[in-house]
Amino acid sequence: MIPVMTAHFLLLVPTPVRWLERARELPQLLSIDHANCEKKAASTALSLMFAYAEDLDLVDRMSRLAREELRHYEQAATLMRDCAVAPQRLAPGRYAGRLRRLVAKSEPHREVDLMICGAFIEARSCERFAALGPVMGAPWGGFFGSLHEAEVRHARLYLDLARRAAARAGIDVQPRIDEFAALEAQLITLPDDVFRFHSGPPEV
Repeated sequence: MIPVMTAHFLLLVPTPVRWLERARELPQLLSIDHANCEKKAASTALSLMFAYAEDLDLVDRMSRLAREELRHYEQAATLMRDCAVAPQRLAPGRYAGRLRRLVAKSEPHREVDLMICGAFIEARSCERFAALGPVMGAPWGGFFGSLHEAEVRHARLYLDLARRAAARAGIDVQPRIDEFAALEAQLITLPDDVFRFHSGPPEV
């Protein structure tokens, strides 16, 4: 029996039980997509370093974040090798792409939105790691559960950068956080036709 989880920091809704049930059935697919997500997270941090190269504080924090994300990828890849799970390309799910459609096209709003978007992706990863830890069998449960605290830090880092960018530009950041939160909740609760680390519950 999978317990009902509570939503974590920033999030309006918890992961649906039906998603956790599917995750328990498909640990290998979940591990492949998770490893891909860690690479994407490192790539995102690097792209932000280039996009906002004049902001030395942001560059320093994104540099450290990229290194940590790559370490997480290496840990995931090691576990996959140990469990004889072959890496593969997977078509992306809807989650990150739909969130990024909400990002403004022009500055300074774009920087604020990119940081908010990053905060929600990391917050959902945090919530999912915490939810997966108790329900997945060995060795997956222990591994996913061990990443929870790092994702809390990552979410708070992005949120801090969003608030800092908003304050610098004189933007009220809370309405944008609310917009992203509403969309994120929809993506997590509406049925999804693919199973991914950040997908919604499977279609019945």
